[in-house]
Amino acid sequence: MTAAVSLEGVGVTLGQFEVLQDVTLSIPPRRQTVVVGPNGAGKSTLVQTILGHWPHQGRIVFDPPSPRFGYVPQRLDFDRRLPLTVMEFLALGLTARPVWLGLSRQVKERVAGNLELVEASRLARRPLGALSGGETQRILLAAALSARPDILVLDEPATGVDVYGEQLLCELLDDLKLGCTVIMVSHDLPMARAHADWLVCLNRRVVAAGPPEEIFESDALAKTFGLHQGLAPGRAASPCPGLKPLPSASARKG
Repeated sequence: MTAAVSLEGVGVTLGQFEVLQDVTLSIPPRRQTVVVGPNGAGKSTLVQTILGHWPHQGRIVFDPPSPRFGYVPQRLDFDRRLPLTVMEFLALGLTARPVWLGLSRQVKERVAGNLELVEASRLARRPLGALSGGETQRILLAAALSARPDILVLDEPATGVDVYGEQLLCELLDDLKLGCTVIMVSHDLPMARAHADWLVCLNRRVVAAGPPEEIFESDALAKTFGLHQGLAPGRAASPCPGLKPLPSASARKG
């Protein structure tokens, strides 16, 4: 399998704690990969390392070699009293001119296009501090897509958003058909099963990686979340109480 990102023996140590251990992983190109695992498994550290934010052991190889990244963080930390509109916020990365001096027609048109892409045109003149969690999520996605990324990274983008908000984001990503590689960290297993093309189970090491329908039919999730001890042979425990079966990604998309 060709890979957009290949990790070979990658390890990350922060302070005295080894967060990632010997991670070897291939992420398929132009597909949506979802990384799942328990708290403290190193999921965010993994994507931050791919983005180049943490020093590491081992090798990370990209195809193309110098990809453009788009990044949607867990949250946007800012002073909500800041007198900045959505239009001005999205323009910050598109012009060297201070936004309070006005925006050129070209910049306005590009921002408007990015907002239309994420179905948020109505928010252009809204103060940034007045956005809901789901609206902020869309604006961060618009900002990430403005870079025309080869690799789009979303680090638990539904933090502070209800389940419905994350569902809407995933459906939007499905509909956009971006043609780029998407890597998303999530704690929502039903969402991962329904929307991922490739699933990575991480608990400091890679426990399993593959198509969601194969992962969910194996005991990989139970091992990832530490629920495999004491099970009857051939029976995998659900790592998420109340998890209901969902159609596979191929069935849902077909």
